[in-house]
Amino acid sequence: MKIVGVTACPTGIAHTYMAAEKLMNTAEDLGYQIKMETQGAKVENVLTTEEIEQADYVILAIDKDIDLSRFTGKKIKRVSTSRAIKEADRVLEETLAEKGLTKAESSKTDGNTSDGKKAGIYNHFMNGVNYMLPFVIAGGILIAISFAFGIDASNPDSSSYNAIAGAFSKIGGDTAFALMVPALAAGIASSIAGRAGFAPGLVAGTLATAGGSGFLGGMIGGILAGYLAHFFANKIKVAKSIASIYQLIVVPLASIAIVGFAMVFIIDTPISWLLEALTGWLNGLGETSGVLFGLLIGVMMAADMGGPINKSISTFSIGLMTAGVNAPIAACMAAGMVPPLGLALATLLFKNKFTTEEKTAGKSCWVLGASYITEGAIPFAVADPLRVIPSLMAGSATAAAISMGAGVTSLAPHGGIWVMFIPSVINHVFIYLLAIILGSIVTAVMVGLLKRPIKKEKPIKQEVNV
Repeated sequence: MKIVGVTACPTGIAHTYMAAEKLMNTAEDLGYQIKMETQGAKVENVLTTEEIEQADYVILAIDKDIDLSRFTGKKIKRVSTSRAIKEADRVLEETLAEKGLTKAESSKTDGNTSDGKKAGIYNHFMNGVNYMLPFVIAGGILIAISFAFGIDASNPDSSSYNAIAGAFSKIGGDTAFALMVPALAAGIASSIAGRAGFAPGLVAGTLATAGGSGFLGGMIGGILAGYLAHFFANKIKVAKSIASIYQLIVVPLASIAIVGFAMVFIIDTPISWLLEALTGWLNGLGETSGVLFGLLIGVMMAADMGGPINKSISTFSIGLMTAGVNAPIAACMAAGMVPPLGLALATLLFKNKFTTEEKTAGKSCWVLGASYITEGAIPFAVADPLRVIPSLMAGSATAAAISMGAGVTSLAPHGGIWVMFIPSVINHVFIYLLAIILGSIVTAVMVGLLKRPIKKEKPIKQEVNV
């Protein structure tokens, strides 16, 4: 039995590779030949035409649309990356039993989710986040680096102006970070309407930035732009003789004009007012309210470790950065670092509670946690969810609550502990480190108390025939 497949998550970081590893290990344990192509930050382990032709089944563990042309006529099992990680054995069982299989009939993606259902708003939203993240991460870190070169990076007429700092600030803040909302809206619109949605989505996001409605306006504008472009490009039938001109001129003109007027006269004003009210409330949080909000952030960050709940609160916090609210993103980063770090610590303190494989994975969790890659905790959570996940949530909530309660802010949306070495990026570094350490200890101790010791395998007695 030969199986091939592809794994791909929106961000292309952790879930892509963890799903591939889990499927390959499980299939090999069952005695099947398998090869998984990973479409992450770059495409690796690429499937050849011959390998696809010889395969009996194709497994697609994907959270975004991919090109299906290579798999035309093959029996395909589509699941999410999270299900492939958690239930690899059941996915393979259903595949071999030909339960829930489909066939790719064309070279185009069908707009369905990995479970065969039509892509919903969340899937479109995550596609937008995928477009946005490179601008957010690169722009935010470049802004942070600017502080390492000079205090005044914005005023060329100032005596303390530093040209290098000014360049970093201009590239990161004035350009890359400023493109965050347009990229978000363009990604959402492209997910809905394909290439036709890109231009109106970009315009909607740019108007949201200029009009003050920020990421909330960008999200709404991106959705509107996508459905408008989809309607004009795919729902209206025109004669073949003018089809190319229609797609080139009428579709972008109509969709950009309508979404533009909607942003200017309908969406921007109420959304910008709402965002200003939210910004004022968040900036005015007292210590007690900050702790409560931090608890919520921590619980959401650890609930599914890179899944929908985690992505929702982290994206919300990133969006607040455009409004000058930088405390939630600091709490998110602390809460996101704690699960892998806490589990890494637990594998050292409670060695009898973990398998050899888990203790090896714990070593990599030190680096993953320090780099703000929460997904490093997923294998432990999958193996023992009822004991591990509550422990992770408790530790993350502790770290985020301390961070929010102390008013810690971060000018960088990503980077983990590595951005702490850049001056002025995080305002209360000592308290922030303390929050991460205490959160990790809480997670480690809870895991150690809740998990049961691993039973040692009894040696097999061999009978010797004389």
